[in-house]
Amino acid sequence: MKTPLRKVLCFSLLAISTPVSAQKGTTSPAALTLMDVFELEFASDPQISPDDQRVVYVRNSMDVMKDRKRSGLWIVDSNGIDHRKLTDGTTDESSPRWSPGGSKLLYVSKEEGTTQIFLRWMDTGQTARLTQLPGSPKGLCWSPDGQWIAFSMLVKQEAPELVKLPRKPEGAQWADKPILIERLKYRSDGSGDLPHGFHHLFVLPAEGGTPRQLTSGSFNHTGIPVWTPDGKSLIFSSNRNEDWEHEYHNSEIYEVSVKDGTVKSLTSRKGPDSSPAVSPNGNTIAYLSFKDRVQTYQVTHLHLMNRDGSNQRVLTGELDRDISHPVWAVDGSGVYFQFDDHGNTKIAFASLDGKTRVIAEDVGGTSLGRPYSAGSFSVGKQRLTFTRTRPDHPAEVAIVDAGGEAKEVTHLNSDILGHRRLGRVEEVRYPSSFDTREIQGWLVTPPDFNPSVKYPLILEIHGGPINHYGDRFTAEIQLYAAQGYVVLYANPRGSTSYGETFGNLLHHNYPGEDYDDLISGVDALVARGFIDEKRLYVTGGSAGGIMTAWIVGKTDRFRAAVAAKPVINWYSKVLMADNYYSYHNYRYPGSPWENPEAYMKFSPISLVGNVTTPTMLLTGTDDLRTPLSESEQFYGALKMRNIDTAMVRIPGASHKITSRPSQLIAKVANVLAWFERYP
Repeated sequence: MKTPLRKVLCFSLLAISTPVSAQKGTTSPAALTLMDVFELEFASDPQISPDDQRVVYVRNSMDVMKDRKRSGLWIVDSNGIDHRKLTDGTTDESSPRWSPGGSKLLYVSKEEGTTQIFLRWMDTGQTARLTQLPGSPKGLCWSPDGQWIAFSMLVKQEAPELVKLPRKPEGAQWADKPILIERLKYRSDGSGDLPHGFHHLFVLPAEGGTPRQLTSGSFNHTGIPVWTPDGKSLIFSSNRNEDWEHEYHNSEIYEVSVKDGTVKSLTSRKGPDSSPAVSPNGNTIAYLSFKDRVQTYQVTHLHLMNRDGSNQRVLTGELDRDISHPVWAVDGSGVYFQFDDHGNTKIAFASLDGKTRVIAEDVGGTSLGRPYSAGSFSVGKQRLTFTRTRPDHPAEVAIVDAGGEAKEVTHLNSDILGHRRLGRVEEVRYPSSFDTREIQGWLVTPPDFNPSVKYPLILEIHGGPINHYGDRFTAEIQLYAAQGYVVLYANPRGSTSYGETFGNLLHHNYPGEDYDDLISGVDALVARGFIDEKRLYVTGGSAGGIMTAWIVGKTDRFRAAVAAKPVINWYSKVLMADNYYSYHNYRYPGSPWENPEAYMKFSPISLVGNVTTPTMLLTGTDDLRTPLSESEQFYGALKMRNIDTAMVRIPGASHKITSRPSQLIAKVANVLAWFERYP
C-alpha cells in the first residue's frame, strides 16, 4: 500500500525543522531555526562624525511580510549610549555622509517613490529633499567647504534600432518591438538587460537645485569621486580608453575641472587604477592598482603619486595581500586601508614610509548567508568605526580609539541570538595530500556536540574560486549545525587572503588540486574520531557548486551532494554567462574554440560517467552568472545514466540565490531534505 502524499510531506517538513539530535532523543530547543532568519539584523556603512562623538550607520532588518531586506539610518554615540533611529522615514535609506563640519548629513532615500538625495540638519532634525533625479545617485561626496555635492548617475540614451517599423494603428495591440543587441556587456546578473546610456559625474549645490553634468562621452564613470582640497577638481577612476569595452581591466585615475569639465589623465599603466583618495594638503593621491599580467589572481597594492600624476610608487609592496578602501588620516600622516589575511578582514594603517600596522580585526558580517568577507569602515580625528563580526553574530558597529581595543557599541541581535545556542566554530589547519601545503579551515559542531558520538559531516565549499571564507557569522552553516551536522568549510588553494602565489595556483588549472585540499580536510576530521564515514555529504554554491559536481565525479565517498548554481560545462558557460567575455586567457588559455580540450578538461560534465552519488542541482531561474542551462546539462546526463538526481529551481532568484530571506530558507531546507533522504 502506498503512503499517503500528505504524510510524506509532513515527514519531509519534520526532517528539516527538527534537529537530527532531537530526532534521536537529545532535544536542543534553543538551536537556530529556519524562521530565525527573518529576525536577524546587521549594521552596514558606519560613518563617524568629524568630532568623533557619533556614528550614523545603516541598520538592516528583514521584513517577514514583504520577504525582503529593509534599511534605515540609526545613530549612536561613540560610547554606545543614545542609540536611536535617526529619521522618521519608513522606506529604505542608505549612504549617510557627514558634512565637513558635522552639522549636516547627506543620505539617499526612496521616501517619495524614487531614489533621491536628502539633507538633514543635525541640530534641528529638519530634512529636505535636494533632487528630482531620473536615476539613482551613487558615490555622494561633500566638497571641502560644504557648498557642493558630487555624485555619479546613469544618463540614459535611446535604445538603438536596426530598422524603423511602421507605426501601429491607434489602439492596436501589436507585439513588443524587436530588441537590438550590439554591446559587449549587455546584461548583468541581478539586473537583467542593462539600460542604454553611460554613468557620468555631477555636482549639485548643497542647498539643492539643478545638478550640473561634469563628464561626457561614451564612457562610464562609476567610481566614487573625491574632491581636491581647493574644491576646484574631482579625482575619479574610469575606463576612458578607446577600446574600453574589450580592455575592461584597464582603468585610469583622472582629474576633471569643476569649472569647465576638462579631463586630464593622471595614470596610464595597463591594468586597473581605482579608488583614489586625496591627501588633506592636496599634494598626494593614494590609489589602488596592479599591472595586468593576464593571470587568474593578481594582488592589488596601495600606490601613491603626486597630484600631477608624477612619482608613482607602491606603498604596500611588502604586504602580499589585496588592499581596498584607502582613506587618508586627517593629519595626512598616512593611509588607512582594509585587507583580508588568513580568512580574517582587517583594517591597517600605512605611514608614508611604508610601515604598516594593524588597527582592527574581524571586519565584516554583512553577508548573512555564508562567511564571506565584507564590511566597511570610516575614519575620524582620533577614532575609526567599522562593522565587526564574530562567528556568533553578524555585523555590529564597533569603535576603535587611537591605540585601543575595538568596542562594539550596538547589539542588534541580542534579542534573538541571545537565547539561541549556536554551533561552536573552531579553526583547523591540515596538510594537503597533494603537496603538504597547509590549508586553513573551520569546523562547526552542533550545539549539543559530544565528541564520543559519531556525527554526519557536511563539506561546504565557497564560491569564487578567487574568494575566501573566514571566522564570521554564517546563517546557512549554523542552520546545518542546528540539525545535528558537523560542518567543515575551508580555503583551498586559489582562495584569497593568503597572497598571490597561493591564490594563483589555480591559474589555467581549475578545478585542480583544490580537490586534494578539500578531501584532505575531510580525512583530517574523520581521523579525530567523531565523524561517521558512512554519512559524508558535500555542497557548495557557484565555484563551490562546480567543486561539488567535480568531487562526485572523482569519488563515491559521499552519501549525497547538492551542487548549487554550478558551472558544468566551461565551453557553454563562457559563451552564455553575463560576464562571458572575461574568462578567456585569464581562467583558461585561449578561447573555447582555440583550445576546446582545456575547457572540457576542467568541466564536471567530462566526469559525469563516473558519478554514482545522488546529486541535486539547485539554481535560481534568473541566474545569468551560472545559467540554469548549466544545471540542466548535469541533471539530464545523470537522468540518462539512471543516477538519483533532482533539480530545484528557485523562482526569481539571480546568482545571489539567497538575496531574499525566504530564498535563504528554501536553499537550506532543500539541502537538508536531500541529505536526509540518504541517511
